[in-house]
Amino acid sequence: MRLLVGANGLERWESAAVSPPPPTDRGDDGAGVSRIVGVSAWANSIRREILNVAVHPCSVLITGPSGTGKELIARAIHSHSHRAEKPFVAVDCAAVSGALFASHIFGHVKGAFTGASYAALGSFRAADGGTVLLDEIGELEPEFQAKLLRVLQQRTVTPLGSHEEIPVDVRIIAATNCDLGEAVSRGRFREDLYYRLNVVSLKTVALRERPEDIEALAAHFLARLEARSGTPHRRLARSCLEAMRSYHWPGNVRELENFLERAMLFATGTEICPLVSEHLWGVPPSAATRHCDQASPQTPLVVLADLAPRASAAVAADPSGPWPTLADLEREHIHRTLQRTNYNQTATANLLGIPRKQLARKIKKYAIDTAHFRRGRPPK
Repeated sequence: MRLLVGANGLERWESAAVSPPPPTDRGDDGAGVSRIVGVSAWANSIRREILNVAVHPCSVLITGPSGTGKELIARAIHSHSHRAEKPFVAVDCAAVSGALFASHIFGHVKGAFTGASYAALGSFRAADGGTVLLDEIGELEPEFQAKLLRVLQQRTVTPLGSHEEIPVDVRIIAATNCDLGEAVSRGRFREDLYYRLNVVSLKTVALRERPEDIEALAAHFLARLEARSGTPHRRLARSCLEAMRSYHWPGNVRELENFLERAMLFATGTEICPLVSEHLWGVPPSAATRHCDQASPQTPLVVLADLAPRASAAVAADPSGPWPTLADLEREHIHRTLQRTNYNQTATANLLGIPRKQLARKIKKYAIDTAHFRRGRPPK
């Protein structure tokens, strides 16, 4: 039987982190609270909350901005729970839709659909005895909200193409950067499912709200980058650290890690100087340091400044021609931002104030060609 879900131990990124946690009877295997780095009140509080929540089997809802370590917190809860020896399976609710999503989380039997030449367990059965993280739960389609609610109520799953209900024993942790309460009030998310998931709620905060953690996080990421690449030890110049503390970090901890990785590439000595420049942040400092609040993202004007004049000029040149749509402007804006960041999608998403996954969907929607900027691909 082939397993489609490969989430055992694979981590896409990490955030928040260092002060050692209080001792627990389960210890810390490297995926626990010791990886929540920081000295801020929030970092100390979230470490305590993780240890308190981990010993209880209840569902947990983790909310907060993108790039603040929600999956890292979920893994820490699992690591300190009685399920630690069992699988941890992360499901991205925004990545797959339709029948593929049903197969991904509930599994399928052989012959369930065209191309189903083997049976698949699905995420819930793959994590039996362990933990399932439902990431980006706010993006879950209404059809699957109802099916997920039934799984939580009945503790059984029905594979695609089968009528057999199979018992599963999993702990559910959900994560989202959306306000699910507002989504419920607007009718976009089931109220009964919301209360099933929101037994215990943990909240992450934007990096700009805990600037005292930046130095600890930077030291953590630099040490890891040095170990991974074998590069000589480099430290942050005090002026660089001050510049980092004054920046708003719209991409949060994920953006900080990306920035440090790029800084390591461009640094030539033993010290990383305040290189707040185009080849690090992707845009001039004046544009890079503009605040970009997640709830109300502001478009980086350095990129957008000439879109409206160009559109107006095009209309003036041919009044009978097609009027540019909002979609046209959005596509052009995304394309120009990609060019500005040398097609670095993480930096582009940070500048646009949207999650990287949302940027990837928009690139696909507008058929923006990024293939020839990938390593080893010649330009077309």
